[in-house]
Amino acid sequence: MRAYELMTIFRPEMAENEVRNEVTTIEQALAAGGATVKETDFWGKRRFAYEIDHLHEGWYALVTFDAEAGAVDDVDRALSLSDNVVRHKFIRPE
Repeated sequence: MRAYELMTIFRPEMAENEVRNEVTTIEQALAAGGATVKETDFWGKRRFAYEIDHLHEGWYALVTFDAEAGAVDDVDRALSLSDNVVRHKFIRPE
């Protein structure tokens, strides 16, 4: 298994409880793909350093997990298609 971090930025007009529900859904999707979620860090609403899609702020969440190499593909695709997600990135910390 490999260690991964998933940084996700959600749209600013969402309520905090909606964002937390989205993060829980992501955790469940990762677990369904065989990943083991180790930690979830909710950073809250933060201002961007630069404008993204005409937005100036967003909700940040960081999920740390262990998974096999192909386990993140389905979650990556779902996050790419989601209207609530501004940006997301999978990171392999070394």
